[in-house]
Amino acid sequence: MQYAVVISRQAQKTLKSLSRPDRSRIAEKIYRLGLNPDDPALDVKRLQGEPCFRLRVGDWRVIFDRQDAIKVISIERIKPRGDAYK
Repeated sequence: MQYAVVISRQAQKTLKSLSRPDRSRIAEKIYRLGLNPDDPALDVKRLQGEPCFRLRVGDWRVIFDRQDAIKVISIERIKPRGDAYK
């Protein structure tokens, strides 16, 4: 049961600006997130006080929303760890 992954324009811009190793690591994790968002190896957590989740990739955080009814994951932001929760 694969999910469709939709990446916001802001997240795409951030992804393009990253170094190649970071970009490929994040892209790989996003791909795995689409295959199985409940995979415990992905280190996904729900954000407190928000309806979003976060995916940890090294020092980067991928903030996303998940709609199980229609099997869609929408990537909202990709930020460095310090800025991700502001």
